[in-house]
Amino acid sequence: MMSSDAMPAARLPVTVVIPVRNEESNLPRCLAALTAFAEVIVIDSGSTDRTQVIAREAGARVIDFVWNGGFPKKRNWVLMNERLSHPWVLFLDADEFVTPEFCDALRSTLADTSHVGFWLNYTNHFLGQRLRHGIPQRKLALFKIGSGFYERIEEASWSSLDMEIHEHPVLVGSVGEITAPIEHNDDRGILKFIDRHRDYAKWEAHRYRLLVAAGEEGWAHLTQRQRTKYRNLPKWWYPFAYGIYQYIIKRGILDGHAGFQYAFYKIWYFNSIRLLIKL
Repeated sequence: MMSSDAMPAARLPVTVVIPVRNEESNLPRCLAALTAFAEVIVIDSGSTDRTQVIAREAGARVIDFVWNGGFPKKRNWVLMNERLSHPWVLFLDADEFVTPEFCDALRSTLADTSHVGFWLNYTNHFLGQRLRHGIPQRKLALFKIGSGFYERIEEASWSSLDMEIHEHPVLVGSVGEITAPIEHNDDRGILKFIDRHRDYAKWEAHRYRLLVAAGEEGWAHLTQRQRTKYRNLPKWWYPFAYGIYQYIIKRGILDGHAGFQYAFYKIWYFNSIRLLIKL
């Protein structure tokens, strides 16, 4: 008989949802790290590579998604239309990889918590190097089913982004934090990075205009970090202030060449949004 110490731990009562499109290079590593989770769903929007084959071979449930250009996008659509088998949902990107330390932290935290959601921390990689400094990346990507949805934003095909990227979940209840980080390492190269941030910039410019048109009501549910960002996006100095904060104040300079290039691209990104707002 297997000793109690050797017994495998029960699966985490979490449904992991991974929105994808042509993610055959990142998805195998992402899925391989999810053995501790009770359910994994891959929601795919028309991949033409082996994404769906890889997901099914790993035992994930695959759902096809067709976006109509408006509300809802992938994550809200899953919350609104699919039966998730466990009380918690973790939204993960294909280039995000959970670690044993993260799973251990989740296991001890979820066993006894009054929170309905958790901020998660990420360790970014850029140009093949792990970034140990700079502005920390956090996302509210783990929450209880039924505690809320991602922000509802009435957009009309602003970009090709068919899943919520910069929309935040709006939850009813208190929110905690898991400090053990998730690794974020897109393996598809700098061209994909630039393409992705071009779409992000287009989307953010539209979002800014919508917020301005909505007045105070549109700003009511924004986090403090969102308010700071949107209030300053059209200002000429904001991209440079962000870059200096990233590179000097938060010590991105200690990450060497990758840290410099990352700060430079952040300046380019925020300046792109500013120029698009003024079009």
